[in-house]
Amino acid sequence: MDAARLHEYTDDMTQALSIDDVDRPDITRSDGVVVEVEGAGWCQTDNHIVEGMWTDYVEQTLPMTLGHENAGTVVDTGEEVTLVEEGDKVICHPVMTCGKCRPCRLGEDMYCENLDFPGLTTDGGFAEELLTAERSVIKLPDGVDTTDIAPHADAGITAYHAVKKATRELNPGDHAVVVGVGGLGHIGLQCLNAMSATTITAIDLKEEARDLAEELGAHHTVDPSSEDVAAEIDSITDGVGAQQVIDFVGRDETTALAPDIVAAGGDHHIVGYGGHVHEPSQSLVNGEFSYKGTLVGKYPELQELVALVDRGDVELRTSRYDLDDINTVAERLEHGEIEGRAVITP
Repeated sequence: MDAARLHEYTDDMTQALSIDDVDRPDITRSDGVVVEVEGAGWCQTDNHIVEGMWTDYVEQTLPMTLGHENAGTVVDTGEEVTLVEEGDKVICHPVMTCGKCRPCRLGEDMYCENLDFPGLTTDGGFAEELLTAERSVIKLPDGVDTTDIAPHADAGITAYHAVKKATRELNPGDHAVVVGVGGLGHIGLQCLNAMSATTITAIDLKEEARDLAEELGAHHTVDPSSEDVAAEIDSITDGVGAQQVIDFVGRDETTALAPDIVAAGGDHHIVGYGGHVHEPSQSLVNGEFSYKGTLVGKYPELQELVALVDRGDVELRTSRYDLDDINTVAERLEHGEIEGRAVITP
């Protein structure tokens, strides 16, 4: 079968992956599930993997098939699998976990001590078929398109996970700020609107992104290229600040906003990454605010997100590409030329 594989790390996205002929996956474990991939989202994380950014955090053996946002149809199962059967439409949680370690028993899937991460540590879904595990598949409701929903396997669940944490601290009348209304941000904004009665302000450099934010329920928008973000948030919140900031960009410029826009005792959730946090400790003490990281999400949260999608509360803006066009997708995303989410259809 055809698979898009990373052979060496590079900053040149036009040469990111090669289309190779590889063997179809075999069921090698009793809880194994083989999925015929009908949609595999390309993520900014894929660009970072190609660049070698993850080598300090996980062990990778090249060549490796990328692709961690996967959905499709079950074509084979291990002898102990009971949750799904051949022909079922599924979305795949991005990690395969053991279910036995302490974090797994506590329900903290992303902290599993023995996890495999298709597309990051093992072969992923930029291929005709993907080997995953029973604990990682969620059967989809009738009528949900497997291609369109694929990016929710990571982008969606990550945005949902951040918003769910934020909404625990939000009351009606509070203010929340969404930084970046791109591939993740437009999902997060919809989740925030569906799950809270907060007043939402969206910040984005692009006019079309700000227009989209208003369409999706933002009450205010700010253009950081022409407006003073801190002054605008101060005015919108009557000098209080935003109780929760969800940063889908994660660059130095956006993390630096926190001391000036987060309300006392509030949180700045970092979802996008690639930048740094450079703030004096006194600024955190004075405002008693927190920076909080976001690492994908739990299995139940993916089920909850699928329910929001099925109910029509969250709509994913996608564009589809053939497997042969995968490096074009990588290059376009590198230059910010893809609106919403790109989905590969192997």
